[in-house]
Amino acid sequence: MNDFLNISNLVLLVLAVVIFMRLRAVLGRRTGQERPPFDPYSRREERARADRSEAPADNVVKLPRPQATPAADRPAPEIDRIAPSGSALNAALRTILSVDRNFDPSAFVEGGKAAYEAIVTAFAEGDRTTLRQLLSHEVNEGFLAAISERESRGETITSTFVGIDRAEIIEASLRGGLAQVTVRFVSQLITVTRDREQRVIDGDPTKIVEVTDVWTFAREVASRDPNWKLVATEAGA
Repeated sequence: MNDFLNISNLVLLVLAVVIFMRLRAVLGRRTGQERPPFDPYSRREERARADRSEAPADNVVKLPRPQATPAADRPAPEIDRIAPSGSALNAALRTILSVDRNFDPSAFVEGGKAAYEAIVTAFAEGDRTTLRQLLSHEVNEGFLAAISERESRGETITSTFVGIDRAEIIEASLRGGLAQVTVRFVSQLITVTRDREQRVIDGDPTKIVEVTDVWTFAREVASRDPNWKLVATEAGA
């Protein structure tokens, strides 16, 4: 009887060992490196942060920062294209460039065209804020006086830009740290002045008129303010 029990216990022990080994093969062993159980209700942001923290640093690609070219290393603007080599205008532009390496006559003309349109439009609309930003004190005073006089008469001006046909630098100078550049603008405008009763007293709302203006812009080259301001105006021939 005892032998039978011993044999039975031995068989049960063997079966238990076999079952344990199979379970271990299926379930594996804990190594301490296991991920925590996944929570399907966790916030997406938390899961994203976990993924980023587990990503290897070698996968991060750093974009190169653009390196600014020193002003002294940049080629001089095409001054010879703006003014003939050996001319007084060419020499004056090069003098301005020698003290202001950011000065580019071609870019200046494009900026002048934008300023011209903005100033003409602001004057017609009576936009004093815009004018104050773009005009010198003396020129601004003259523009404001004209606007006030016009408003006192109850007159309004409508100015429509059709386009600027030409814009060219015709004079330049540098005196006492003050750079001045004069530009001739030839533009196409539709300008109409109306009285209190909205009757047309000047201009034609259906007629495009060619207008020529000669404007001078100035800037202190030592100033941190890169903007040029209008310091003089005259009608061109």
